[in-house]
Amino acid sequence: MHSPFVFDFILCVLNNKNDYQPPAEIEALRKSVLHHQKKIVVNDMGAGSRSNNTKEKTVAQIAKSALKPKKYAQLLFRLAKHYRPQTIIELGTSLGITTAYLATAHPHAKVITIEGSALIAEEAKTNFNQLRITNIEQRVGNFNSVLPSVIHQLPSVDLAYVDGNHRYQPTMDYFHQLLTTTNAHSILVFDDIHWSPEMEKAWQEIKQHPMVLCTVDIFFLGFVFFRNEFKVKQHFSIRF
Repeated sequence: MHSPFVFDFILCVLNNKNDYQPPAEIEALRKSVLHHQKKIVVNDMGAGSRSNNTKEKTVAQIAKSALKPKKYAQLLFRLAKHYRPQTIIELGTSLGITTAYLATAHPHAKVITIEGSALIAEEAKTNFNQLRITNIEQRVGNFNSVLPSVIHQLPSVDLAYVDGNHRYQPTMDYFHQLLTTTNAHSILVFDDIHWSPEMEKAWQEIKQHPMVLCTVDIFFLGFVFFRNEFKVKQHFSIRF
């Protein structure tokens, strides 16, 4: 590993499971929603679920198909804890478990999370209130219309987690919109980069963009960096 920055990323973020311990209350809530039988109507604006794409679902069904595994949610917690971004955007709130990890990792950060379904967003709001998290701002609506207005209000985006419409064109649209407000220390994280041929295509194009100087591929997540110390592009695939 020749890059000091990537070495630090592996040591302090990917593999640091001792120093950055997230609140136990979030995992307790995860276990709770996995058994919650309340039914809500889902307005899925993305690529949908491969397992259950019906209109009416229980909270437990949504949780089983949409929640990031604990391993990856806690990785995002360590990412925010280590780099301490001041502004965080999340595309795809779902039930808010990953949002809670990002917000509690850096309580002074401004976290804006966007969800397409108003009823799911309400469930997430209930979860935020239960966890007593106060630095999350929720937006509801189609990412294509909500994201530009959010970006316009921010001086820059330090961390963005894109976990929404898993299609090629929307993913590239979000990427280019986020590029307008990134800085040298910004980090973009894309979910399920190998989910489909469309996502594979999007990930390859993101890697080749002139502004992207380094990427880290851990298969289920792709990390994009813009740091000036990279004089040439560097792309890493790391088993996690």
